[in-house]
Amino acid sequence: MKIKNIKTYLVNFVLTSIFIAILLGGCKDTINEADLFIPSVNVSYNQHIQPVFNIYCNYSGCHNTEDAAGGLMLTSWAGTTSNVSIVFPGDPDNSILIWAIRGNNGAKNMPPLGYQPLTEDQIIGIEAWVAEGAKAN
Repeated sequence: MKIKNIKTYLVNFVLTSIFIAILLGGCKDTINEADLFIPSVNVSYNQHIQPVFNIYCNYSGCHNTEDAAGGLMLTSWAGTTSNVSIVFPGDPDNSILIWAIRGNNGAKNMPPLGYQPLTEDQIIGIEAWVAEGAKAN
């Protein structure tokens, strides 16, 4: 009887371990840059910009609804564009958002050191979105 209980325990342990490994293996804890590509023209806030902000700016806990660092909440188009000094629609050269992701004009680098930086196509895409009017599309 004891041998049967030990075998049952081992089988349950192995099956549970396999289930947990499969479950955890499906978790996405790294950024898949291919999923976050932003084109350089016809940029959609909903399709291109917000997913990048969600990964780089909100998931890290910096610019979400719980902790809007610097008063900037990037969880929605309204939050992103509500501070007129951050985004000047049609004028990426004077938008602090672009300065921050480029690390230009004395703006604090975003994302900060220690966090994965945006890819060049993402930066160009965000610049294009601003140049195209920073639309809520």
